[in-house]
Amino acid sequence: MQEQNFQNHSRLVPLFHFGVYGLSLSILILSVIKFYRSYETGITGLLVPVILFMVGLTLILLGIYSRYFALLAQDRAIRAEENLRYFAITGKLLDSKLTMKQIIALRFAPNNELLDLSHRAVSENLSQKEIKKAIQHWRGDHNRV
Repeated sequence: MQEQNFQNHSRLVPLFHFGVYGLSLSILILSVIKFYRSYETGITGLLVPVILFMVGLTLILLGIYSRYFALLAQDRAIRAEENLRYFAITGKLLDSKLTMKQIIALRFAPNNELLDLSHRAVSENLSQKEIKKAIQHWRGDHNRV
């Protein structure tokens, strides 16, 4: 597996990101076109385009929320893992001033960089991107959804 770093750590799943969203968006757009043409020509059968529109909208919402809920669950697991890792190193929990995004970024820091970066994140209010860029020796996370 390729070594992970700041440039290549984001993940794109083509069938999900382009397939599901692309097909759902196509259904939505085609249903709007069908509705418009049916309405314009005075055809009374507007039920099918309306149903297709609702199906397309439902598929898009399912795609968005399935990803959102999976990421929320994973974020909770990351917070617990990072709290445990920090506790194992220091005997204390992570600073409560750290935001969830900061904690998620800190998971890429190795143990010897975690303390300094977590303190800097709080004191300098570092963004997720700034934390990731400050990491010298990247600790890969290949299991992120």
